[in-house]
Amino acid sequence: MIHMWHSWLDMPRKDRQWHETDINDELTEYREAKGLLMKWSEMGDVVYTYTRSVWGGYDLKFPLSKLHFVIGCIYMLPKMTIRYAFFRRAGAKAGASRPLREVRNPKKLHKLHHIANKYDLDCDKFQQICKKQLEYWVLLP
Repeated sequence: MIHMWHSWLDMPRKDRQWHETDINDELTEYREAKGLLMKWSEMGDVVYTYTRSVWGGYDLKFPLSKLHFVIGCIYMLPKMTIRYAFFRRAGAKAGASRPLREVRNPKKLHKLHHIANKYDLDCDKFQQICKKQLEYWVLLP
C-alpha cells in the first residue's frame, strides 16, 4: 500500500546518498522534538523519508523499531497526503504549467519561495495563495 501511495505522489527520485542524508536529518529532528505530538510528527517524517528511499529502489535500514514504523505510518499518510493536496490546489490556483508534487511545510516562507522558483511561479502570488489557503486548510504539524 505504501509503495502504491508513493507511486501516486510520484516525488522525484533521488540518489542513495540523498536518501541517507534525508533520513539522518529527519532522525535528528525526531530526537530533538519536544512533546508527544511533535515526536509523532517527526517520527512520521522519518518513516516518510525511509519509505520514499525504499520506493526509490534502495535497501536502507529503518533506523527505529518496527513499532515506531507502524506508529509513524499512521501519522505520515494523512500528514503528507494533506500537504500534497494543499500544493496541488495552490499550484492550480497560481496557474502552474504542471501539477505541483510537494509535501513541504507550507507555513515556512523559504520553502514556499523554493517551490515557486522550482515551478516558475510568481513568488508573491504563490505565497498569497498559500497564505489564503492556510486560513481554512487543515494541516498536521
